[in-house]
Amino acid sequence: MPGSDAEMIAARDAARFADDARLVRDAIVEAGALALDFYEKGARSWTKGNQSPVTEADIAVDELLKDRLLSARPDYGWLSEEIADTPERLGKRRLFVVDPIDGTRAFVERVPQWTISIAIVEDGRPIVGALLTPTTGQHFCAEAGGGARLNGQPIRISTRSDLLGARLAGPKKFMSDARLKLAGAVNVPWIYSLALRFARVAAGELDGAFARSGAHDWDLAAADLLVHEAGGRLSTLAGEKPRYNLPEPRHGVLVAAGPGLHGELSRRMTDDLPTGA
Repeated sequence: MPGSDAEMIAARDAARFADDARLVRDAIVEAGALALDFYEKGARSWTKGNQSPVTEADIAVDELLKDRLLSARPDYGWLSEEIADTPERLGKRRLFVVDPIDGTRAFVERVPQWTISIAIVEDGRPIVGALLTPTTGQHFCAEAGGGARLNGQPIRISTRSDLLGARLAGPKKFMSDARLKLAGAVNVPWIYSLALRFARVAAGELDGAFARSGAHDWDLAAADLLVHEAGGRLSTLAGEKPRYNLPEPRHGVLVAAGPGLHGELSRRMTDDLPTGA
């Protein structure tokens, strides 16, 4: 007996998400090998106009991913950190959102906390996300409605509901805030990659994490899906989910945590926190 329209649509979407996830998985593995080769041999670096570092690895990985992904999905849009943005993406229902090296400063300083991040965004929200840390082999992935995994194993968000002893990560000025310190939260050492910071929340390694104002779509989209598919929340302090593929791909202050802690963290912080990456 045929299923309902809703069931057939859900099955069709699941199949499409799975196909896109395989494409992203294969591309990110290839990109990880290329980036790791640059990392081990040494890559030339320079400073961009916003005073942030960039390396030849960033450029090479970005070009590889654009070629692999758009050749397979030519009707999708494109947004990445190292390729100039154009208004064309705004007319696309689906697009790839890519950070070829998230945590370039860690890459340059030989700290193994840099990642490659790929998401597919549909109608403003991520439906496929992948994050790879080539130096450790950690491979996070998620599809909308299909859960989140680390190296093939399901991951779940922390169930903690008390700030006392909660493991939190974020910019120094956040973590030194008296509203958190007085509650007994534990300040986890700095994590260079914002995407990895949120992915560790998804995996339950951290109980919560912050991003100050200024993060871009490519920093967030894949990790956003990981957090939500692992049972958590990543939102503005007002509780709104980030929207992607808008004309200005930048975001305000964000907090990620499990449902038991997210509201408490949001209530303790305010929008007058420091701005920056």
